[in-house]
Parts: sequence; structure tokens; C-alpha cells
Amino acid sequence: MIGLDWPGLMRAGLHGLRLTPREFWALTPAELQVMLGLTKANAPMGRDRLDELQRSFPDKPKDNE
Repeated sequence: MIGLDWPGLMRAGLHGLRLTPREFWALTPAELQVMLGLTKANAPMGRDRLDELQRSFPDKPKDNE
């Protein structure tokens, strides 16, 4: 198990993000990571990628019923 750097997280939360102690301690470690930009989440899809997907997977016209 990897320990958390509580002193570093507290500095980042209380000083960097200017959270109150109550706000800081109400967060989960995952929420704090998101607020600090430390997650490995993918960036939102841009217009170029959407256009590429639309070309690769065009909508098929519905048959008239």
C-alpha cells in the first residue's frame, strides 16, 4: 500500500487551493487529486476527433416504415 503525503496534500489544499480546513477534510483523496489536476483522465474529445469518428462511423439513414 502506498502512503499519502498528508503534509504535501494539506499544503496543496489549504494554501494552493485556499480550502478551509473543513472543506479540505470533507474531500476524499480522489476528489482532492481531481482538484489538483493529478488525475490521469483523458482530455475531452475535440472537434477533430469527433469529425474523424463521424467519418469512420457515419449515421445510416433509417428505412421508411
